[in-house]
Amino acid sequence: MTILIVEDEPTIADTVVYAVKSEGMAAHWVQNGRDAIAYAQKNAPDLIVLDVGLPDMQGFDVCRQIRAFSKVPIIFLTARDSEIDQVLGLELGADDYVTKPFSPRILTARIRSRLRAGQDAAAQPQAGFATDPEGKRIHLNGQDLNLTRYEYEILAILIKGSGRVYSRQQLMDAVWDEPDTSFDRTIDTHIKTIRQKIRSVDPSADPIETRRGLGYTYRPGSQ
Repeated sequence: MTILIVEDEPTIADTVVYAVKSEGMAAHWVQNGRDAIAYAQKNAPDLIVLDVGLPDMQGFDVCRQIRAFSKVPIIFLTARDSEIDQVLGLELGADDYVTKPFSPRILTARIRSRLRAGQDAAAQPQAGFATDPEGKRIHLNGQDLNLTRYEYEILAILIKGSGRVYSRQQLMDAVWDEPDTSFDRTIDTHIKTIRQKIRSVDPSADPIETRRGLGYTYRPGSQ
């Protein structure tokens, strides 16, 4: 699990990083909103701890922009403790709101709680799909899709990042050991085969959407 920490105060960031690492999770720290958005787009962290008062932009705006491409859990960590700020943060799509000063143990407990909730949701079939990471299999309506290694990895990434648009290069970087030796159209070929296997189980299922000029995204419930 990788936690993205967005905090411009080094002393606070150090405390959060230490608390997260003490719980056996990886931590990546950035000090401004621009870097947070770029990291979230490229690396898809498992959770984000986000300050509101950043040097380049408001954390609320960072949350809004990240929500445009990702459903990653977001916990605000801020000195702004007014009810209006908390309501605004939650309405923008944050999953929790922790005010400063804070207890590192309580913060990590909140992080663990949000991660467990996400894992429980992922374990449930999405639009008829159930992913078995141990067996490297994906089932649709209880039937194994019989995917190859690359097909499994591509579809698993799309399902996990439900709603997020992945470019061909992002999928190649995530799946292939040596992505530079493959071509962009290799992804298109695998997506075509995945769609065929999905439709062989359920002809009405069409969960993979092509976003012209951008890449591919998984749309839950599209069947």
